[in-house]
Amino acid sequence: MKVIDLRSDTVTRPTPEMRQAMAEAEVGDDVYGEDPTVNRLEAKACELMGKEAALFVPSGSMGNQIAIMAHCARGEEVICDSEAHIFHYEMGAAAVLAGVQLHLVENLHKDEGVLASHFREQIYYLPRTRLVCLENTLNRGGGSVMGLAQMKTVYSLAKENALKVHLDGARIFNAALALRCEVKELAGFADSVMFCLSKGLGAPVGSLLVGNREFIADARRWRKLLGGGMRQAGVLAAAGLVALRNTSRLEGDHDKAKVLAEGLSLLPGLRVDTARVETNMVLAAADESILTKAQLVKKLAEIRVLAGASGRSEVRFVTHSDVSMGDIKEALERIKQVF
Repeated sequence: MKVIDLRSDTVTRPTPEMRQAMAEAEVGDDVYGEDPTVNRLEAKACELMGKEAALFVPSGSMGNQIAIMAHCARGEEVICDSEAHIFHYEMGAAAVLAGVQLHLVENLHKDEGVLASHFREQIYYLPRTRLVCLENTLNRGGGSVMGLAQMKTVYSLAKENALKVHLDGARIFNAALALRCEVKELAGFADSVMFCLSKGLGAPVGSLLVGNREFIADARRWRKLLGGGMRQAGVLAAAGLVALRNTSRLEGDHDKAKVLAEGLSLLPGLRVDTARVETNMVLAAADESILTKAQLVKKLAEIRVLAGASGRSEVRFVTHSDVSMGDIKEALERIKQVF
C-alpha cells in the first residue's frame, strides 16, 4: 500500500529537472560572492519581491533569525502574532541569538486595530520596541492568509512608530495565490522578507532573505557568524531557480486541500472548518470521546496516511506536489475506515 505523506510540504522531493540543474550547475565560492548560480538566484528573488538585494540561506528559521539580528540590538523587543513560527518553532532563538524578547499579540494576523494598543511608551526602563514580525501564510494558523489591507495597516502603524517590519513569508507564494495578487505586493509591506524554496516549491534546500542593500550587507555578516556561509552553493541554488519558474502550480495544492477538507468534514468524529482552508493546509479536530489526537495520528499511520499533530487539539494535513488528487481521494477512502 502506497504511503500518502500529508505531514508537511517539506517532504517534497526534487524533480528530475531540478536534479539535472543541480548536476550541471555552474559554481564558485559563494562566501566570496563568486558563485554565479547563487547570484542568479538572489537576483531572481530581488526581481520577484521588489527589493534591492537578497541572500541565500540554508533554512527559513536561519533567515528569520538573521533578520531579527540585523534589525535589532540586544535587549530590544520584537512584536509578533501569538501563533508566530518564530515564537513556537524556532527554539527560543530570538532570545538565545539576538538577545531580544518577543512581545506576543493575539490575532495580529487578522485584527486591524489590535496592534495600536501594544506600542510601548518611550520610558527608559521599558524595553525598546524595534521590529514587528508578520507571517504570511500563518503556519500554526493552518495556512490562513493575512490580507493586503491588514498588512498595509500594520506596516503603516509600524512606520508611524519608527519600527521596522519583517515578513516570515515561508509560504508567501501560497498567500499571493490565495489573495490573487503578486508576491511583490505583499513584500511591499515589509522592510525584509524571508521565503522558503524547500516547502511547496519543492526544492531540496534553502530560503532567501531580501531587503535593501544595507540590510543584506549586514545580514551576510550574521549568516557567516551562524555558520551559514556555504561555498559551492550553486548546486543547491540551481534547484531553487527551477522552483521559481512556475510558482502558480501551488494553486493545485490549494485545490487538493479543499477536496480533502470537504471529505474529512463529512466523517463522524472529525470537525473541520472548511472556510478556514485558504491554502494547502487542513486542520481536523478529533472528537476526544472517540479518538485522541495522538491516537488518530497513530491509526492514520497504520493505514499509511501520514499526518501531523498540530500545536492545538487538531491534526494537520498539508497537500503538496508529491501527492496527487487521486492520492487525496484514496486517503479519504482509507480514513473512513478509521471511523
